[in-house]
Amino acid sequence: MKTAKAVAACLAASLLAAGCGAGQAGSAGGDAFSFAIKSDPGLLDPAKVQNTTTYTALSLAYDTLVNIEPGGRVAAGLADTWHVRPSSVTFRLRPGVTCSDGSPVTARTVADNVTHLTDPATKSPAYGVVVPEGLTAKADGRAGTVTLSTPKPSAFILQSTRYLFIVCGAGLKDRSLLQRGTSGSGPFRLTSARPNQSYTFTRRKDYAWRRDDAAAAARAMPGSVVLKVVGSESTAANLLLSHQVNAAQFAGPDRARVTNVPGLTTSVEPNGTHEFFFHQGNGHPGHDPAVRKALLKAVNLKDLGAIATGGTGRRPTGLVMQPRPCTGDTVTGHLPAFDAREAGAALDAAGWHRAGHGVRRKAGKKLTVRMIYGTSAGETMAAAAEYLAEAWKKAGVDVRLRAVSDAAYGEVEAVTQDWDVDWAPLGVTLPTQLIGSLSGRFTPDGGNFAHLTNHKYEALTAAATKLPGTSGCATWARSEHALLDSADLVPVVDKTLVTAAHNATFRITAGLFDPTSIRMTGDTK
Repeated sequence: MKTAKAVAACLAASLLAAGCGAGQAGSAGGDAFSFAIKSDPGLLDPAKVQNTTTYTALSLAYDTLVNIEPGGRVAAGLADTWHVRPSSVTFRLRPGVTCSDGSPVTARTVADNVTHLTDPATKSPAYGVVVPEGLTAKADGRAGTVTLSTPKPSAFILQSTRYLFIVCGAGLKDRSLLQRGTSGSGPFRLTSARPNQSYTFTRRKDYAWRRDDAAAAARAMPGSVVLKVVGSESTAANLLLSHQVNAAQFAGPDRARVTNVPGLTTSVEPNGTHEFFFHQGNGHPGHDPAVRKALLKAVNLKDLGAIATGGTGRRPTGLVMQPRPCTGDTVTGHLPAFDAREAGAALDAAGWHRAGHGVRRKAGKKLTVRMIYGTSAGETMAAAAEYLAEAWKKAGVDVRLRAVSDAAYGEVEAVTQDWDVDWAPLGVTLPTQLIGSLSGRFTPDGGNFAHLTNHKYEALTAAATKLPGTSGCATWARSEHALLDSADLVPVVDKTLVTAAHNATFRITAGLFDPTSIRMTGDTK
């Protein structure tokens, strides 16, 4: 079964914080912009997102009520104004918006999207994670407004609508049309789908909203956008360097091949955090906070982060991906410093003493730690796991590593729970999205996969959710401090992502295109 955490990792981690690129002329130019994606988008129904690249594809064809700029500011989308209350937000929609089939987009259109997504029969993976649980919608067609409400205060109810792609027209009436097609009000519509190869989106000539200069922007956009499925970053680099694609993103070592290359422009942006969790259920070593804190003291987290990212990471500053609504550093000063001697003394004090072969025991039981991590994270992750295991072995721990495939991860993590340490980046975009994974009912009955019970965190998040938007940021920061001070989770290093472009400029923020920003900059012959 899927836990809320597994869904958050699948969905929110896909919202990559990516930068902008610009390049010179080349054979990839012309009136088509080509972008390499790492996997097939799969089912294109916005209520059924299952793939980490699906949001990127959907952002070309669908509008959302608001947009989030790179600095985190909320900007107009389908709605030009809004009014936020603790448990609701009322949007006034732009007039004259039409779907790709020419039908109007109204307040009722938005309300029908919310009703479908929140219907238990839909079984939307986004519900309760990306979209607040209990969300309802009320349309006022005469006023051109729609009000979204939650049963209890929802701090970031406005920001959460950034990921509510509005389906309209024929697709709203017949969702089966969205299996391999689009039905949105965005500036592009899907015109060709070749699974595991490419997806072509054609520009809508009648698109004239989203921002003040949208009409002019629509005329300047390329005639089409082609998303090419390229599973290997090495292959993507080859295609970019040979000008067979205009842009690609790189998380691994191939970023070096496209950096400082004439004709290519690159930018480096944060891309989520590498972090791990201790299982705190009864019978697990992590149940004892003294053991958790001792194990952290036994590891040089700076070196661990460098290994996990191949030296391309940055010091972590928070538990939420950028652009985050609350700025500031919530990590510095809340992780223990590396001190192997103190770590050993702390384990002794907790009753774990060295015995045969140097492995610590307590009441005749070995101090055994079973660590799981994903195989898809690559060689650097495997090396980081080995480094972590070696550090703990030196401290007297019997460490057992297990690499788990993406397909099997949910079963091991939530059902069998055959682990003590889980390297599991959450990749959330709002603090509210952490709550279901870090508190509440334990797996397999709930989403609390590490079986955390942090009453201070629970009290602070309960208070913060009653404060709208950024007014609660100080309280959200304290809630993160409560988790770190208790060693409930360990942010190791912020990953980075390189966006490289040739013959084009564009903006892609948190994995979502601003499609009206896409421009071809070189020879278009």
